[in-house]
Amino acid sequence: MPLVSLRPLFRLFLLLLLTTACSQQQTLQGIFQKSTPHEAYARRLRQAHLDETALGRDWLAAADRALRDSLVVTLPFQETGLFRADRAMAASYRYAVRAGEQINISLTLAPGTDAHVFLDAYELSPNQLPSPVASADTTALSFSYAAEDDQQHLLRVQPELLRSGRYTLRIQRAPSLGFPVKGKNDVAVGSFWGADRDQGARRHEGIDIFAKRGTPAVASVPGLITRVGDTPRGGKVVWLADTQHGQHLYYAHLDKQLVQAGQLVKAGDTLGLVGNTGNARTTNPHLHFGVYRSGRGAVDPFPFVRKADALPAAPSTKPERLGQWVRVRAKATLRRSPAAKGVAVAAMPRNTPLFVLGSQASWYRVEQPDGRIGYVAAEAVVPAATPALRNEALASSADLYANPTAVAVPLDTLPARAQVAVLGEFRGFRLVRSASGAIGWLPTTLATKG
Repeated sequence: MPLVSLRPLFRLFLLLLLTTACSQQQTLQGIFQKSTPHEAYARRLRQAHLDETALGRDWLAAADRALRDSLVVTLPFQETGLFRADRAMAASYRYAVRAGEQINISLTLAPGTDAHVFLDAYELSPNQLPSPVASADTTALSFSYAAEDDQQHLLRVQPELLRSGRYTLRIQRAPSLGFPVKGKNDVAVGSFWGADRDQGARRHEGIDIFAKRGTPAVASVPGLITRVGDTPRGGKVVWLADTQHGQHLYYAHLDKQLVQAGQLVKAGDTLGLVGNTGNARTTNPHLHFGVYRSGRGAVDPFPFVRKADALPAAPSTKPERLGQWVRVRAKATLRRSPAAKGVAVAAMPRNTPLFVLGSQASWYRVEQPDGRIGYVAAEAVVPAATPALRNEALASSADLYANPTAVAVPLDTLPARAQVAVLGEFRGFRLVRSASGAIGWLPTTLATKG
């Protein structure tokens, strides 16, 4: 029986077994062990013995591979991507975060896309397994979390088996705290974390937010006032305990304090008025704002209050090329990140065919015929089909292969004198389109007539 006719049967088999497995999840372990939607789906695959099938194994392997081999992106980030039903796949993106940033992740499915999608964010640490941070699935394709440390994070995007369609992914940063000076934003910050103080004897453990004398300094979060005092360095100060995040917020150089120790406050309540008391008497009025985290001491407050990322610019690439083949115009470099100086994955000679998986800014996320995935500049490629490299006629019958390898699965057998359009060339094979529209691979050693 041809492979294509098995897929509807496998889809029905998958639905029946997963539905049965779902009904059997009410065990003590299922009740008390919290798992992510992705983990629950993987567990149902195994319980239904679908991990013993090629598609099931490929899905689990794609999930694991995504955690080890990710692309690198810079925030804010937006990409339109493609799910392919003909293979198990998972996309993964690695990005840098700062302690105190709130990371907002959203995935929008294109109209007509019927796919259950799993989103999983991880923290990456050297010599350790990825540590889960947050997750979601199709029931809520957006979530936010606060970064605890300056670290690399990874987002994995994976649909369930046998699903296709398009999506738009956005990853953006936002502040985890409200801005501590009323009517101001991060533009008012005039002195940053780590700046020299006392002729280099110490470093600035906060940020200075400049405003007119008497401007309200407000609570960035709801919490408890733990200390109100007057010190030689900070002048009139207020300490606010942020129990939700395990940290204390420090307000210094106030002209006047308007709260008392032991008082509960709401976000936005006025704690005092901006001034220049303490060792700031020779400077313009400003609020020294600090964040002190339990067990770590002072940390840079700027990421906690920096204004949210703007929405990334819409792609200048052509999203209609998603799911299509392109080929290298002259020569190009496959890169791990969408940047001209991104780490190189592979050098690609002229006419290398690439399958387009994603589109963002002026870059395409593509897959090489050998399975390697990366980014290529949009200007470096052209559509593979229009026009084709050339047209040929086969001198004898030949198998059309799914992949450019000698052991690949034959998709079809083309008769002698069959006309094919050559779309690209890769390592001793050429990508062709048959008269019926089938696309596959033929060895370059195969005799043809021009």
